[in-house]
Amino acid sequence: MADDTDRKSAYIGCMKTFRYALAPVIASVCFALPAMAEKLSLQELSGYLNSLGTVQADFVQDNDDGSSSQGVLTLKRPGRMRLSYGGVNDPLVLGSGGQVAVFDPGSNEPPQRFPMSKTPLSLILANNVDLTRAKMVVSHTEQNGDTIVRAQDPEHPEYGSIDLVFGDRPILKAWVINDESGGSTTVQLTKMRLGGTVRDADFNIRSEARRRGTPLE
Repeated sequence: MADDTDRKSAYIGCMKTFRYALAPVIASVCFALPAMAEKLSLQELSGYLNSLGTVQADFVQDNDDGSSSQGVLTLKRPGRMRLSYGGVNDPLVLGSGGQVAVFDPGSNEPPQRFPMSKTPLSLILANNVDLTRAKMVVSHTEQNGDTIVRAQDPEHPEYGSIDLVFGDRPILKAWVINDESGGSTTVQLTKMRLGGTVRDADFNIRSEARRRGTPLE
């Protein structure tokens, strides 16, 4: 009986020693596992977009036909945008006064114009961005540490959607415009600069048309 008791005590002691010895190994394995990245909340992303005033960044634009171009983006929230694809006489997209105008240097015609409200970009140029608004966000995911939000006008989903790609902190890294015909255009941003002074005239569609000699109709 004494032998059985001694063997049982020895077994329990060995198991305790084994567990104590194994604990650091288990802990090291747990700490070695990569932490799952968490997507940023819609409230945080809305606050970030609303905090943006003047923004300048370099961009690369990839179109679904395989073509690519680059230039400089300037935002002056709310409501103003400038996509400059080169020099003063190169292609230009201006957004202001509730309109978007596309200037084509190869044409003598006035710029193409359409309401900004019919473009997905109006969602981030709005005076008050609220991604928590019902039916505005149709997907909210995390991929490789980035938070990706697909948003649309809840009242007019036929206008298309925009995928906003946010890095950590957060920071806007890219957007993808998905139009009503199924096409998409990707704009990737680099070297983002916040603040500074930008003239309102840089967004004036009528002044730009006059300067190019293609006055508005």
